[in-house]
Amino acid sequence: MTNKAIPVIRHFFDPKTFSLTYLVSDPVSKQAVIIDPVLDFDPAAMRTTTTLAKKLLAAIDSDGLDLRWILETHAHADHLTSAHWLKTQTGAKVVVGEHIDKVQQVFNRLYELDGEQAANTADFDQLVCDGDELDLGELKIRVLHTPGHTPSCCTYLIGENAFVGDTLFMPDYGTARCDFPGGDARELYHSIQRILALPDNTQLYMCHDYQPGGRELQWQTTVKNQRESNIHIHQGISESQFVQLRQSRDQTLSLPKLIMPALQINIRAGKFPQKTAQGNQFIKLPLNRF
Repeated sequence: MTNKAIPVIRHFFDPKTFSLTYLVSDPVSKQAVIIDPVLDFDPAAMRTTTTLAKKLLAAIDSDGLDLRWILETHAHADHLTSAHWLKTQTGAKVVVGEHIDKVQQVFNRLYELDGEQAANTADFDQLVCDGDELDLGELKIRVLHTPGHTPSCCTYLIGENAFVGDTLFMPDYGTARCDFPGGDARELYHSIQRILALPDNTQLYMCHDYQPGGRELQWQTTVKNQRESNIHIHQGISESQFVQLRQSRDQTLSLPKLIMPALQINIRAGKFPQKTAQGNQFIKLPLNRF
């Protein structure tokens, strides 16, 4: 993280899903990247809208930015992604970790998706692996593979900033769950150690803030703060202690409310199911599987 250019970072919060989307730009070239964009979804009406995504486009337009990349830290289970819609509006490339294929295989089987309806890696424009770099004007985006929550989770480093996805939350909320297919608490422990090995002043940007106790929204902290005060994995917590804590906590958690529609859309980079002859699109909701 030696690049001298300092990125401009804007956050956008979706209170319905407690999700944070970031618009990051290089002030010199005006090239920009969106990280973890949210698609508005009303599960009762089964209706999607693009209110939040349009706010991103408005910010891009007002700042005169050139959107180059749309980065997914992983296939989210708690909100739908607007990545595909944003791509159709801007031509930006949608990027995800190379191990998305493991996630797609699991959920293709669960939803019984096959043929053209099945998710595959070609749904994304570019797959990245640990150590890869993407150009962003005078900046570089460096990829850390940080699995544990899901097999494909990645952290994106831009300058002295790390966008950690669901790997870590704010120190008062802890760490990501590991009970989804392909999740692993031991892997998550080692992924977090890689993040906490970054310089103390590295700024960490959260993908969610659940505002415990009703406190005000927080989305940014530092490696030093996480190492000192994260309630699940502060300095002194051993691997075995963390694994026991994480596995015990995961057994008490309910499934995310939007997991069924979200994953069916998100494993395909935000593409909707194909229309039927009557022009309808359907989400599958398997009964009694969880």
